[in-house]
Amino acid sequence: MAYSVNTTPLLQEYDSENEDERQIQPNTAVINDKPLFFKPLEPRDRYYMSFFIFYLLGVVTLLPWNFYVTADDYWMYKFRNISLNSSVVNASAKRTPLQAEFTSYLSLASSVPNLIFLALNTAISHRVSLNKRVLGSLVSMLILMIATLVFVNLNTDQWQQIFFVVTLTCIVLLNVTNIVVLTLYFSHFSVCSAIFSGSIFGVVGKFSPIYITAVIGGQALGGIFAAVAEIVSLSIGASSTHAAFVYYVIGNVTIVISIICYVVLEKTVFFNYHFLEHPDSNEFDSKSGSLDISYKVILKKMWCYGLSVFLTLAFTLSVYPGVTVLIESEGKGHGNRWNDVFFVPTIAYLLFSVGDYLGRILAGRLLKPKNISALMILSIARFIFIPLLMLCNAQPRHHWAVVFDKDYEYILILFMCALSNGYLANIVAIFVPKVVDHHEKEIASSILTIFMGIGLTLGSAVSLFMVRLL
Repeated sequence: MAYSVNTTPLLQEYDSENEDERQIQPNTAVINDKPLFFKPLEPRDRYYMSFFIFYLLGVVTLLPWNFYVTADDYWMYKFRNISLNSSVVNASAKRTPLQAEFTSYLSLASSVPNLIFLALNTAISHRVSLNKRVLGSLVSMLILMIATLVFVNLNTDQWQQIFFVVTLTCIVLLNVTNIVVLTLYFSHFSVCSAIFSGSIFGVVGKFSPIYITAVIGGQALGGIFAAVAEIVSLSIGASSTHAAFVYYVIGNVTIVISIICYVVLEKTVFFNYHFLEHPDSNEFDSKSGSLDISYKVILKKMWCYGLSVFLTLAFTLSVYPGVTVLIESEGKGHGNRWNDVFFVPTIAYLLFSVGDYLGRILAGRLLKPKNISALMILSIARFIFIPLLMLCNAQPRHHWAVVFDKDYEYILILFMCALSNGYLANIVAIFVPKVVDHHEKEIASSILTIFMGIGLTLGSAVSLFMVRLL
């Protein structure tokens, strides 16, 4: 029997400073014309650079969503009743239909195409290079966010309905690929956060759980970042449009920084070490040169976790932010800026994002419960937050009575909803790569994002009904 063996010692020290990142290859041996792979010594993540970049990329995966949905004061100004006042938003005035339903339509316009192209990303992840998916998505995201910035200073008072449609169209484009991607065998352009999000989740599934927590935590931190940026822009005391202009400039700068950081990340030894597919089973296909990957087998291993995260996100999106953005302070209309201006961005967005972030961090520390049945029970139990938040002081309302009219009651309910949402979402994201084989991790993580997308889509659709049910 003929042997062709790589004699490089398996335990030799890896010199990450002198070795070209692009030349990282697993040690191999060829026996009976079949390659066997041996994993080299893992390089260090110097200065935790990759960790922090994954955090930033996690922030950017939801940046368009966060920056659109958090700018409540701006949208209230754009869709105000111009017959009452042409320059400011009247805090005591009843919301117009566009003001009341905009956030729910925003969620729906984001989640439906997002779901479609999350599924598409799973299909193309082995056909389109990671760089084209990620960088194409980021550049396209930047272009559309710049377009949003242009609309800030345009007077849309006389064409609010058209502006409403244009805004939702931008949201759709921010969450889907260009039509060219449908012919993915001919063109590999992608211009959506769904492709970006699916790609990042797929890749980070190959890393240790702390990097999964970094991306998940980054998503929650993105909500905090957007809420703080909104509060800062409002605190400068300028007009709604000027505050929004500052706000969206911050968003665009963040995307530019993320593009630079990703280019740096994909050149590192640490990233390439984990991103290279190191076969670790006997399923290597010598004809195609790759491992057999069965979507059915992967789905069978992780569908329970997918169902758990689906329920978690569906219940949350049913009331957040569609209903919660309508919940007013008990002291609104009395001339206090906290009640009239800062209550919604601080409580509905900042507090929720902080609770969501803390839940995700806590999950990364505890890693419990490990039993899928317990996870399912906890996910189902979160249904209680739908009626609880519906009974808070959301306005306008026509059918339900207000039961929890105190600010502290609403704050407590919302914080527990956010904390449990972040905790369960991160627990599932951490466990899924553990229940599949190494070469299945990217696909499994991408499939998980599809379950997330379905939950977001269903929840967003239900939220529009909930707003009208109030």
